[in-house]
Amino acid sequence: MPTKIGIIGRVGFHEKLEKYGASHIKQQSVNTPFGKSAQLHSMIYRKVTFLVLSRHGESGYDISAPYVNYRANLYALKSKGVEKVIAVSAPGSLKKEIPPGSVVIPDDVIDRSCSPHRTFFEGKGIGVIRMNEPFCPSLRAMLATEIDMNFKGPHFEGGIYVSTAGPRLETPAEVKEYIGTGGDLVGMTMAPEVFLARELETCYAALCYPVNFAEGVAERPYSEGVLFEGLSTGEEFKTIEMIEEAIPQLILNMMPKLEVLVRDCNCKNALLRYKHRGDLPDNFKDWFK
Repeated sequence: MPTKIGIIGRVGFHEKLEKYGASHIKQQSVNTPFGKSAQLHSMIYRKVTFLVLSRHGESGYDISAPYVNYRANLYALKSKGVEKVIAVSAPGSLKKEIPPGSVVIPDDVIDRSCSPHRTFFEGKGIGVIRMNEPFCPSLRAMLATEIDMNFKGPHFEGGIYVSTAGPRLETPAEVKEYIGTGGDLVGMTMAPEVFLARELETCYAALCYPVNFAEGVAERPYSEGVLFEGLSTGEEFKTIEMIEEAIPQLILNMMPKLEVLVRDCNCKNALLRYKHRGDLPDNFKDWFK
């Protein structure tokens, strides 16, 4: 079934959506010019069809951030008709004012990742495109409105996401550097994902919920053998569990609005100059032959 909406989420995110009323139609992986994509879950809610993709795996954290095939995933979504992508991310917070369990809709990104595949156009003179608004302003506005109306916890419209290489967490010195550059969040998945989406002229916005304070922002004793080695407290984990139940409901409530959202942004024509110049045909699949 054709769909214009894609959701990129954490492990098993499609199951969370099923829990709150979405129906699962089928799943498939797509062979792309950039390798095999993650599983695409076709779903429907209130007569709106959409696709869900888990970056890191289906039943567990099988693929860490540096090894996610972002190009194959985004190409696969585009090949199925997706024009609008909501990406769910669980970064760390660089500010005490943004506690774990809050929700942030970032509007900018600092790329400190080291992905070897940062563009679809390796070895070509294509891809010099403006990034004045890395995240789609139309999608961001819709997300912000929905969260302002329906999310009772702390939430923030705007913020800078610092995207690091991973899979390790950041050192105290690195965190100080990111704070000094104006960062609000730090994580491993926004880059190159957000930039690759723009290269495919896909609208892309992120819904972030911090799961911990970054190293040194808050005093945290080291605890062996637990997630993040004690960087998140037990109380914070309880709050995060509540957030992880609320976000699927928020996204499903937006589906009818997302389907009819007019793409009045610049995302859809990011590569227009190259088309005018004759470098790229109109059908994106012919860009990579």
